[in-house]
Amino acid sequence: MVLVSDLPGEDQDMSKGQPSAKRKKKVVKRWREEWADTYKWAYVDMKEGTARIFCSVCREYGRKHRRNPYGNEGSRNMQMSALEEHNNSLLHKEALRLQTASKDKIVVEKPIYVKTLMSKSAGSIVEGALKRDPNEVEFIQSVQESVHALERVIAKNSHYVNIMERLLEPERMIVFRVPWIDDRGETHVNRGFRVQFNQALGPCRGGIRFHPSMNLSIAKFLGFQQTLKNALSPYKLGGASGGSDFDPKGRSDNEIMRFCQSFMNEMYRYMGPDKDLPSEEVGVGTREMGYLFGQYRRLAGQFQGSFTGPRIYWAASSLRTEASGYGVVYFARLMLADMNKEIKGLRCVVSGCGKIAMHVVEKLIACGAHPVTVSDSKGYLVDDDGFDYMKLAFLREIKSQQRSLRDYSKTYARAKYFDEVKPWNERCDVAFPCASQNEVDQADAINLVNAGCRLLVEGSNMPCTAEAVDVFRKANVLIAPAIAAGAGGVAAGEIEVLRESNSMQWSAEDFESRLQEALKQTYEKALKAANDFGYQKESPEALLHGATIAAFLNIAQAMTDQGCV
Repeated sequence: MVLVSDLPGEDQDMSKGQPSAKRKKKVVKRWREEWADTYKWAYVDMKEGTARIFCSVCREYGRKHRRNPYGNEGSRNMQMSALEEHNNSLLHKEALRLQTASKDKIVVEKPIYVKTLMSKSAGSIVEGALKRDPNEVEFIQSVQESVHALERVIAKNSHYVNIMERLLEPERMIVFRVPWIDDRGETHVNRGFRVQFNQALGPCRGGIRFHPSMNLSIAKFLGFQQTLKNALSPYKLGGASGGSDFDPKGRSDNEIMRFCQSFMNEMYRYMGPDKDLPSEEVGVGTREMGYLFGQYRRLAGQFQGSFTGPRIYWAASSLRTEASGYGVVYFARLMLADMNKEIKGLRCVVSGCGKIAMHVVEKLIACGAHPVTVSDSKGYLVDDDGFDYMKLAFLREIKSQQRSLRDYSKTYARAKYFDEVKPWNERCDVAFPCASQNEVDQADAINLVNAGCRLLVEGSNMPCTAEAVDVFRKANVLIAPAIAAGAGGVAAGEIEVLRESNSMQWSAEDFESRLQEALKQTYEKALKAANDFGYQKESPEALLHGATIAAFLNIAQAMTDQGCV
């Protein structure tokens, strides 16, 4: 709880009968102490030069988020009743549960940012999600963003409220233990997840993530985003996601193999070409997918080549690994073409140094752009001369040897590495967040706007917080959402299935051409949906809302046709 010691105009709220200023200060101090003890879910902070009482959960203030408790709004009782009215709202009460650590001690660590929704119907969907899953912060955030994008759809047809409520409950959530033995013979236990979110359009496709932060909330949020991403693509697919809180960093190949085999011992029951096929995600590359597939083949007794990832080395040439990163750049080119611009010569800022980020940098170089940054968990590297193919190869060598990006600056003296900061204050024309969810917060968004950014293309899932999106919208920065810009991986997986089923041998050029066509269809579908619901192409909300609308309407039609299942 944050309290401001000197509040401007605080004497205005005391009765006129007080004999002296000194006496007033004592009364105000006692009042503040009593108030702080009673209203533990609030704090005092400055906003636009005025002290206000804020809700610690929503970070909003006053009656319906407008009342000024220390201005000319009335007595202390009126101020307190204004806060109480807000705190008694259902939306606040459910959001408040997210912050409850214990009954005895309340610690507010990660407040939920609750957007104001235009309609009661849309608000009821968010309230229902909060009531059912009060502790799943990432999932609730993705729900809020989607419902906000669908407000005009819901307003036109109330039937979609029920469809959305059903969609937000996954068809199947699998949580299981993963025991494994390390090279020293010690036993470890991790937790595994697989959320098969929706199969109304077809069998599930979605990534597997191995990372210490992995939990059910992240698995659900990724599964929900993947469901929308697959529905927006030209292919008939359902969505899923999963993984484990296992950290592959620092582990030997044998340890990773034993873990992957143990993971698949449980998961193979729910896998199959007509059920669910996984793909690569954070912490899971070709090595991990190979081990997972090997155990799946052994247990299931079938060789399913479209188990995306490993077979790229066992069949003809493929761009499966590069597809997600390449697709992000293709999508940026489509947006720039509609603005009568091209990506050649533009200064680009990229975050992350994983598969997607590196392939984004590679394709930017090929297109003549000027990528200048990459980042890791410790900080970011900037090279104002820009990366080229030789420098990119050196970055990949550093990464493969698990060295720090700081080593790059030892070879290229003009490059600089900055500890514990993100690259969003670097001057740029286009930004490509490709690291993790919520990596761009409100302060980062302001830095990007001030740095000249006019286009942000999401390479990772939900990289921007809700506050950051609001900053970009007000500054007219165009955003390409991950469910549209990140569809390259979906397209590549299905292109491979088509190629294998027809026993065709495609060149890399053919593969890339089909990938570009799939992304073009995705882009046009999102823009058409935005236009149908009144969003102009030039609006920052056009792609952001249009992509969600198009995906949802596809799923909603299938769910309606199939009945209550």
